Amino acid sequence: MEIIESVNNPKVKAWKKLHSRKGREKSGLFFIEGIHLIEEALKGELMINEIIAQEDREIPAEWRVTDVSTVHVTSKVMNEICETETPQGFAAVCKLPDNENLPLEEGKFLFIDEVQDPGNLGAMIRTADAAGMTGVIIAEGTVDPYNGKVIRSAQGSLFHIPVQKMDLEEALEICQENGVPVFGTSLKGSTYTAIEPQENFALIAGNEGNGVKEFLLNKCDQNLYIPIYGKAESLNVSIASGILMYHLRG
Repeated sequence: MEIIESVNNPKVKAWKKLHSRKGREKSGLFFIEGIHLIEEALKGELMINEIIAQEDREIPAEWRVTDVSTVHVTSKVMNEICETETPQGFAAVCKLPDNENLPLEEGKFLFIDEVQDPGNLGAMIRTADAAGMTGVIIAEGTVDPYNGKVIRSAQGSLFHIPVQKMDLEEALEICQENGVPVFGTSLKGSTYTAIEPQENFALIAGNEGNGVKEFLLNKCDQNLYIPIYGKAESLNVSIASGILMYHLRG
């Protein structure tokens, strides 16, 4: 069994480049860490290109990865390529999915307008998956969904629900042309409980500080807000979008 021992090995350098958005976009690949994420990737439709195992770890037989390239590395190399402080001894390289043609004519969608925090985006994708949403549409200016922190926060949901980058105005117009109502989130809107659950809908969640862009709110069928009963200034965007997704889907 060949073991990569040097942090200067070309493979190691290529793996480390996947921690940057530029590296991911250039290679068409992204990097995941840990047993749980690898198992979720194996359940999903995304293609694992390569599994990286620490030299003292055995790849579980139940992973059934005989047709997947496997590489063994020293603990020093594993620490070098992983972003987490205490790597689990397993990592993998996956192909970026082709989600550029997500049909918007019917279904339940979460539109995300420039959410910046990786933890928030990951939680929103995870909640959309849990709520049985059809897909997630991400606007330019939103943190990259294949950022390592987003992947870990999403807890494998990136492997189960389509996530597509798209202009939100265009996505909104396609929905409305096909009779799919679009709901914005705004303090100037109606209380969300005034809206009945919908068979098809799109919900727009906005930037942590600025909310949804005004011109998008003006195009929505209706804007909704969640009442604050305590002294908190506002709800976290991932919590708010979760409440609304579950209410709208009924």
